[in-house]
Amino acid sequence: MSAPAHDQAAFGVEAIGVTKRFGEFAALDDVSVKVAPGTFHALLGENGAGKSTLVKCIMGYYQADSGSVLVGGREQEISNPRAAHALGLGMVYQHFTLVPAMTVTENLVLARDELPPVIDWKRETKALEAFLARMPFRVPLGAKVSAISAGERQKCEILKQLYLRRRFLILDEPTSVLTPGEADEVLGMLRQMVVAGELTILMITHKFREVMAFADEVTILRRGKLAGQGRVADLTPDAMARTMIGAEELTVQPARTGEFGAPRVDIEKLEALDDAGQPAVRNVSLSIRGGEIVGVAGVSGNGQRQLIEVLAGQREPAGGAIHMHGERYFASRDEMRRHKLSLLPEEPLKNACVARMSVADNLTFREFDVAPFARGGWWLNRNGFRLNAERNIERYRIKTRSEATPIGELSGGNVQRAVLARELGGAVEILIAANPCFGLDFAAVAQIHAEIMAARNRGAAVLLVSEDLDELLELADRVVVMFNGQLVYEARASEADLTEIGRHMAGH
Repeated sequence: MSAPAHDQAAFGVEAIGVTKRFGEFAALDDVSVKVAPGTFHALLGENGAGKSTLVKCIMGYYQADSGSVLVGGREQEISNPRAAHALGLGMVYQHFTLVPAMTVTENLVLARDELPPVIDWKRETKALEAFLARMPFRVPLGAKVSAISAGERQKCEILKQLYLRRRFLILDEPTSVLTPGEADEVLGMLRQMVVAGELTILMITHKFREVMAFADEVTILRRGKLAGQGRVADLTPDAMARTMIGAEELTVQPARTGEFGAPRVDIEKLEALDDAGQPAVRNVSLSIRGGEIVGVAGVSGNGQRQLIEVLAGQREPAGGAIHMHGERYFASRDEMRRHKLSLLPEEPLKNACVARMSVADNLTFREFDVAPFARGGWWLNRNGFRLNAERNIERYRIKTRSEATPIGELSGGNVQRAVLARELGGAVEILIAANPCFGLDFAAVAQIHAEIMAARNRGAAVLLVSEDLDELLELADRVVVMFNGQLVYEARASEADLTEIGRHMAGH
């Protein structure tokens, strides 16, 4: 197997007629994609469309059942990731792969396939400094990864691939943990390298803004098949979205209506610790009125998760107080019922469902011990479970074999649809949602956004925590920024400045 000359020049990769099956399920069905040398190529598709399977076939994690992969114009048999690396192919994953306790230098040097028995760190550091002098990125080589920002970590992940002489990079949702400024900086620098002919990029993303700003060409997959491709300059976000979803109709988001009511949620000087016993939420005070969506922006790891867990009763507060409808709130199940509080948590299969239990059972968790699902608080009415599930499966378009299917067998979007049906099916006066659309397909996102806006228009007080600024600015009436466990910025969403939000997200 001969590798292309990838020390300096970018090269292209082509997948021809790739098919990959898992049992009877065809994850990829005769898919062909051509990424020309020195181009920035976007790969779009809903959840389960086959994007991850395709890049894993290119990188050697999976072996295709049929089809071929051409690297630099030559057909290659890529049996494992190491073979892909030898050909100059690299991948930057959605979640960081760096070792937090090591320095940037140690992470870069130890990523090499071959190392001497004794490492001369002085010499390696000097070589890395010379390497960085040729790169558009600047990172602190001597700093521990745990001490640098998310944007710097993502730069390190990309630099690691370039340091290892990879000239074809696959980026998997590379900006999901970055502020808007960091995202534009990182993609802009990579774009410069592409234009200079030093790099070819294939980027998996769901952000049309980034596609329109940085990509040359786009390929769209739908249900394991090639749905469309073309030059970005010839396409619109709406056209790409329609190609992604096919004949499926998108839920139309209702217009923002109604007036703000009285405060329904009052958080006063709240404190909470993380799992290691260190302060995670620091003196947070926030009030949310009926008919208002308050969006919490921030890079992951700044206390948002602990805040949500306190409100959901999954973590004890270390100080402060919470009031719902003017009453002291301790997050018990009875209080949630009385205040008509609903939750759309992050990772719903982990935090809001029991994977081995049926869709019908999961849909009745809130009310399983009251009529019509039970008599006397304990005698379960299984027919009531079934009828409730059938109604919600139809109304919320939950794709499942039957109401008896274990919910863990559903796709991420359909698990979230089931949680949406359970939490928003009745009267809701307070809604707490944490990254409710993370990793979901376009149709599921449209439906969830519409349901959240409808709850707000009916007078619910909504707390929406999201790492997607576009989502927050679309839905929220008011935006606050959380950094290092504190609320550091607040503005009406209609008047919010994206640059200012990003600056506060980065702690400046």
